[in-house]
Amino acid sequence: MGPTAHLLQGGTRLHLQHGPIDLIIGADGQRKLAFEAAMVRFETILDELVAELPQLRMAIKQQAGSFAGAVAQRMSEAARSLGAHTFVTPMAAVAGAVADEVLVAMCAAAKLDRAYVNNGGDIALHLANGFRFKTAMVDHAGRDCGQIIIHGQDGIGGIATSGRHGRSFSLGIADSVTVLAPNAARADVAATLIANAVDLPGHPLVTRSAACELDETSDLEDRSVVTGCGVLSDQDCQKALQSGMARTAQYCQGNLIHAAALFLQGHSSTTNGPQFAPKTKKVAYV
Repeated sequence: MGPTAHLLQGGTRLHLQHGPIDLIIGADGQRKLAFEAAMVRFETILDELVAELPQLRMAIKQQAGSFAGAVAQRMSEAARSLGAHTFVTPMAAVAGAVADEVLVAMCAAAKLDRAYVNNGGDIALHLANGFRFKTAMVDHAGRDCGQIIIHGQDGIGGIATSGRHGRSFSLGIADSVTVLAPNAARADVAATLIANAVDLPGHPLVTRSAACELDETSDLEDRSVVTGCGVLSDQDCQKALQSGMARTAQYCQGNLIHAAALFLQGHSSTTNGPQFAPKTKKVAYV
């Protein structure tokens, strides 16, 4: 089936779906023009990605050529900017890059005060000065982990979440990592790589399997991904979170991301800043 589009109840949100891509879009301002532009741009995105999928599944260090499609280019740029010193493929940015591309088309076609493109929880965001965006953070069981509040002057254009309970495999044990960045593609990659770093290598309560044994098409190939994690001690949770925060600090210091919140079994670590209001029993601000 090809792309589908329909307005959700109330007419203020648009649902676009094609294969694995499922977008919920909202816009304040010239909404009709923005939605029309989103539908036009969405028509060919999946086909563009499929055409370059083999190369998109390759590690960035193995890639010699450039990409033809705009979304693939966004994916590659985000992966290269954050993954110079670790394994990553452009696929780590696919959800965020699709959201970014559709939002750019909307903003080019319409005057908008606030707009978002939510691709399975990875969100591209446009906010004019004086406007704000508020959303909740929940864990894999639906429990409230706190709130995110972003203002137009914050310069944040992307929100993404990753972890071992997400849609993709994780090399780490984080329940979730939420990242705020200049765009959704970069937030997507950063959330993946920070979640990978929240880890306790060799810990007896952490089980792992080769990614290719679970999914022969995985871009992680034979790398060990986390399949389970038992109840950890407070000390182990803090140790794992500290490892993730070390990587977070590198990205913040390099001005690659704005902020991050890391969650593991009721504990959290967040960067300093006003955007996050987590609800956990132990919080370490770094």
